[in-house]
Amino acid sequence: MSFAARTEQLLDAFRQRRPVRTNSLLMTIYGDSLEPHGGTLWLGSLIRLVEPLGISQRLVRTSVFRLTREDWLIAKPRGRRSYYRLTERGRRQFGTAELRIYNDPPQAWDGTWRMAFVSSGELAAAQRDAIRRELAWQGFGMIAPDVFAHPTAALGPVEEMFEEKGLSERVILMRGEQLDSTDRCATEEMVRRCWKLDAIEADYRAFIASFAPLLDAAGDDDDLAPRECFLLRSLLIHEFRRVLLRDAQLPASLLPRGWAGQRARDLTRNLYGIVQARAEDHLMAHCETEHGGLPPANTEYARRFGGLCDNLTVEARHSGSASPAP
Repeated sequence: MSFAARTEQLLDAFRQRRPVRTNSLLMTIYGDSLEPHGGTLWLGSLIRLVEPLGISQRLVRTSVFRLTREDWLIAKPRGRRSYYRLTERGRRQFGTAELRIYNDPPQAWDGTWRMAFVSSGELAAAQRDAIRRELAWQGFGMIAPDVFAHPTAALGPVEEMFEEKGLSERVILMRGEQLDSTDRCATEEMVRRCWKLDAIEADYRAFIASFAPLLDAAGDDDDLAPRECFLLRSLLIHEFRRVLLRDAQLPASLLPRGWAGQRARDLTRNLYGIVQARAEDHLMAHCETEHGGLPPANTEYARRFGGLCDNLTVEARHSGSASPAP
């Protein structure tokens, strides 16, 4: 089956999916496609971009309204048209996600754990849940009630998060070293349990099973139109992001052997490189801002996945192909 045929098969499967998480998909498109071009887009252009995925105008308008109300998007009316961009909160969140999506995770580990001890006894349940969500977003696992840890995460963003919420007096941040006498099996079991590695790896394997056949057919990619390249790139990052942002990006020494997350990253990098140039052609031809067309992509875009190249060789394309491990 050709690359184009496999792509259409994947897109058809997405069109049949119910329910469609339109809010999340729109945020993927804003972060992956629009932020490098200034981040602002006419609502009509956004509607046309996602229509081929089976998402109706009504659904887009409803999702944009909700994202605006929840402080993810902000509108700039101009005449009878509205132009939307990410809010400062949305841009901060995407900036954090961008580092994890497009950059390899740190592999080295000095054996030091970054830890957050939260005094949550007098907090409302909603505040406790918000703290847990924020720490989980930054990759921390809960190793005991109100005790969170990560082997490599920076503590600065955690401190800023607590200050922003007015909860600095509720948390103690510190570093701790594991004793040499600690049983390695106990550490592996704690990591597997606290970071839910089994569930995350299963999702990575499902991702690989869906997208690896496209890479196997990459030699037949010349018949894939710019629109389909954009749709495939958006769906690729949407599905990769869905798993990756639940992955704490632990160093390799703490992960199981043959961790599927690295194969999923290699696959994403190679497919992204194949379609990104024509996906950009589609964006530039069909997107409108308040000042006309989209501006060129910024320099950070070219640095994604270690540096994008328009003309990957077939050998390089296939280097990330992998079937799910048995």
